[in-house]
Amino acid sequence: MRVIIVGCGRVGARVAAELDSRGEHVTVIDISPRAFSRLPPSFKGETVRGNGTDEDVVRTAGGEQADIVMALTEGDNRNALAAQLAKHTFSVPRVIAKINDPLRGEAYRAVGVEVICRTIILGEALVVAAQDGAEATNGFVQPATAEPRRTAPGAGSPADVKVQAAMDAADEVTADAVIVQPGDGQGGL
Repeated sequence: MRVIIVGCGRVGARVAAELDSRGEHVTVIDISPRAFSRLPPSFKGETVRGNGTDEDVVRTAGGEQADIVMALTEGDNRNALAAQLAKHTFSVPRVIAKINDPLRGEAYRAVGVEVICRTIILGEALVVAAQDGAEATNGFVQPATAEPRRTAPGAGSPADVKVQAAMDAADEVTADAVIVQPGDGQGGL
């Protein structure tokens, strides 16, 4: 499968490296040559410096032979433009765009672009995690690897000394407290 990935940020680099390791022919497009440093040394694919919304750049990357284009930059607009270019100019059979705005995602789906919306993915994973725990999210929410400390710092430890000093300082401060109850201040002064 010939894959073009537009955007070599964290997501683009990870997807490119994984598909490359599975034997796919991967080409990555990014404006910044430094972005390609995110790719592992074992990456055997190709890199093209340029704008993935530019027809000549996509042609140079092999847009006419691509089986799939993934638009994975940080910007919804850039991803939408790159996806439309791939779908309608180069007739790429499958085009996936990373979109943050769910409403835009629906519009892009309506013109034949597959969409991944991290807003929806994150929202759903967090609701499941809140209700059923991180383990129920199939790895989307990672459980903690250590339990928080539930005991006071050991006597004489640096943390204990700081806590004791703060408590001693608080004992030296005297202030009159004003307790505000619900309804106070209503009806004017």
